[in-house]
Amino acid sequence: MRIIKPLRLLKGDTIGIISPASSPDEQSVIEKGVKYFEKLGYYVEVGKNVGKYHGYLAGSDEERLNDLHYMFSKKAIKAIVCIRGGYGACRLLDKINYKLIKSNPKIFVGYSEITALQSALLEKTGMITFAGPMIYPDLSDDVNPFAEEYFWRLITSNKKIGKLKLPENGKLPAITKGQAAGRIVGGNLSVLHSLIGTPYFPNLKSKILLLEDIKELPYRIDRMLNHLRLTNSFKNISGIILGRFVDCFEHDPMKKTLTLGEVIEDYFMNMKVPIIYAFPHGHITDKITVPIGLNVKMNATKGFVEFTESAVK
Repeated sequence: MRIIKPLRLLKGDTIGIISPASSPDEQSVIEKGVKYFEKLGYYVEVGKNVGKYHGYLAGSDEERLNDLHYMFSKKAIKAIVCIRGGYGACRLLDKINYKLIKSNPKIFVGYSEITALQSALLEKTGMITFAGPMIYPDLSDDVNPFAEEYFWRLITSNKKIGKLKLPENGKLPAITKGQAAGRIVGGNLSVLHSLIGTPYFPNLKSKILLLEDIKELPYRIDRMLNHLRLTNSFKNISGIILGRFVDCFEHDPMKKTLTLGEVIEDYFMNMKVPIIYAFPHGHITDKITVPIGLNVKMNATKGFVEFTESAVK
């Protein structure tokens, strides 16, 4: 498949804001996000269905889909940022006009539940998307400087990104050693797991697989990793980057449980590919934006990740 890079964002461009999954509990965060972008010199257009509720969804499937299609079809919109994750993006996958999106590639940003859209867009259009900060919780209050720097650099510069510098120039720990290269795919483990057996699950052959999650008990992480194992999803990958698994532990001290670390060891310790963990990505404030579909190199022996090209053109 031919990979498509969106055009880089320029000052004065228009950013579209949509809610393809759930709405935030407090609508005020949307206004704060708009002001953040405007303060930096961008125009903002908010999807007409933003702010709606349909149970745990941000409006009906049709309403959320219409906003998605509108933002990709409107020429003036140069980037699309999701307000939040939650649930519901996966309900849109078989309804999306992928031909429309492929003909109008744009910067598309989100993570968590938005993994479903990013995997589908890569498989169906070849377009690089950005697993990065959303309006809620990342861009509506105090914006983390580290996350902010990488986010804007990735979507505004068409120069090679290079080796990623970690906070305090730290070295990434490894489960297994070695080096690998390939296009990076994946994102949220729970969402990715829900795509197994569908046309929207990423082709993992020769890829670098990124995984992160939040508030999943160790036995649930175990179940999802086992399902990936049983479907031979790990068979032909080049390497694995484990992001942050936030609040993924048993809170009841009386319950017998494996730890998250023990589960991770069970599945990854004996794999024959390089595996890095504690990569700063996921449901954390100081996250690195990851361009899904981009060529990357990883060195688990020396503990670094490199983005070997620009993510935009």
